[in-house]
Amino acid sequence: MVKFFLKLFSMMPLKLNHLIGTLIGRLLYLTNSQSKHVVRKNIEICFPNLSKAQQQDLVKESLIESGKGLSESGFVWFNSFEYNAKHIVKTKGAQHLKGNENTILLVPHFGCWEIAARVVSLHRPTTFMYKELNNKKQNALLLSLRQQQDLHMVAANKKGVLKLQRALKDKQLIAILPDQYPDEKGSVVSSFFKQDTRTMTLLVKLAKNNNAKVLMTWADRLDNGKGYELNVKPVNILSSTGMVDDDVALMNQAIEQLVKTKPEQYLWNYKRFKGIIRY
Repeated sequence: MVKFFLKLFSMMPLKLNHLIGTLIGRLLYLTNSQSKHVVRKNIEICFPNLSKAQQQDLVKESLIESGKGLSESGFVWFNSFEYNAKHIVKTKGAQHLKGNENTILLVPHFGCWEIAARVVSLHRPTTFMYKELNNKKQNALLLSLRQQQDLHMVAANKKGVLKLQRALKDKQLIAILPDQYPDEKGSVVSSFFKQDTRTMTLLVKLAKNNNAKVLMTWADRLDNGKGYELNVKPVNILSSTGMVDDDVALMNQAIEQLVKTKPEQYLWNYKRFKGIIRY
């Protein structure tokens, strides 16, 4: 059933796809869904200076963008990389992807990270770390849809880390979504929107140990199904102190600055602070 709807979404023009996604988001908002509860809690934590009305508006906008994220998944996964690339109407910073430097893509849960990964891999082979789903059948489907052409996927485990290191040595790009909630091992507690939360250390350690440049990479979702804007921007996440805690703090600050540009496009229905607060 999931595959059927993803395929159906893939056949729609992007404008219609995002219209359906908007309706999904509005439904999530109107039905007091679990997603709405999590989004509201996160926005209350991260934007305490907004009025209640402003927070509610942001909750609604965020759920609409989440709905678009659901519908556009089929659009991205069941169409070719080249077809996806046609919907990138503007690219900033593509020159940073060239060359043979060790390069790590810092990819937050912002905008459409799925299309960003595909389009970047057209410039240079890319190995992307992902978190496995508990449902093995769904995980196998997800992996088959994501891992194509020069986009390779590795699981977030010890074997996956070794594969990332091997990919770096082979001069591939490697990509990590560092704002997922990690296990205690391989993480530290760091501030994100002035709220302490557990944050992975893998990306900063790989950057330091491999003398790699770090590129913040994201695709803004444009209004009215007009496409996407791909952005590739060098960021400094290695502190002057050389301490991992300080490096992670810099990384979180960089993500926070991006999120503030279009907060509705961040994945707020993810329990980012679950180890600290109760949802």
